[in-house]
Amino acid sequence: MSSNLAKSKEYPGKVLTEAYLQFLWLEKGLSDNTLAAYRRDIRAYAEWLKLQGSRLEHGQRKELLGYLSYQNKNRISAPSSARMLSCLRGFYRYLISEGVVAKDPTQEIDNPKLGRPLPKVLTEEDVEELLAAPDPQDLVGFRDKVMLELIYASGLRVSELVTLELSQLNMRQGVVRVTGKGSKDRLVPIGEVALDWLMRYLRQGRTLLLKDMNSEVLFPSKRGRMMTRQTFWYRVKYYAQLAGIDKPISPHTLRHAFATHLLNHGADLRVVQLLLGHSDLSTTQIYTHIAQQRLQSLHQQHHPRG
Repeated sequence: MSSNLAKSKEYPGKVLTEAYLQFLWLEKGLSDNTLAAYRRDIRAYAEWLKLQGSRLEHGQRKELLGYLSYQNKNRISAPSSARMLSCLRGFYRYLISEGVVAKDPTQEIDNPKLGRPLPKVLTEEDVEELLAAPDPQDLVGFRDKVMLELIYASGLRVSELVTLELSQLNMRQGVVRVTGKGSKDRLVPIGEVALDWLMRYLRQGRTLLLKDMNSEVLFPSKRGRMMTRQTFWYRVKYYAQLAGIDKPISPHTLRHAFATHLLNHGADLRVVQLLLGHSDLSTTQIYTHIAQQRLQSLHQQHHPRG
């Protein structure tokens, strides 16, 4: 592979980028969304280098520092800069391993220091109001109600929710089998309330949505196709408005609520880690800070010496 990459003369930057993304897809099983973000980051840097009279395979440390400075002047956020630098670090290490370049221009460049923002979390009352917003008498509202119940009961990522197929459900055991990041499978309990809604949906709603169309998708659109992440995002925003929830909200907010509310009620951190599909416990630990903040707030509100 290295000889082919090194000899490539036609659009070398594009060839190198796609070879790297193919490597990440095969070796690390990264999602399409992550690969698309990496592609944008590398292309943006390649375009900036082109304006400087250089190319990706000729990039130097001083040029990379210049690009970081350019981003800073254009008020690019620290997390975006950190993601871009991490992407380029992996890219140049890959090129070294393939014999395309001899030196890594990202060496001795520190990542931007990031404060770790706490996720915005809905209260249990907020969630109850959101779950009550869809009209189950309406066919689409019925489907959306079940989706909201399931994502809150299981903590699924939105991409995991919209791609669910019938074969991933085990109604007898009350679990759903999910393939998450890194192509890792996990079994997640559905919970009695969500399971009840799901059974009613499978008996009454899904067939009516599909009409005479064949599909394995659990939550099809009105055209019988797989719903996009963006469509469900808009549905969540719509129901938040109906419920009068004046907070930033997205499908991921319900995943945060799932984890935080479990911890508030005494769940073990490692159990929450397994349910969320986090490979690193430190990723899950952020929710303990949210739970502590909630407990402190309740103490100050209700304790006579708070």
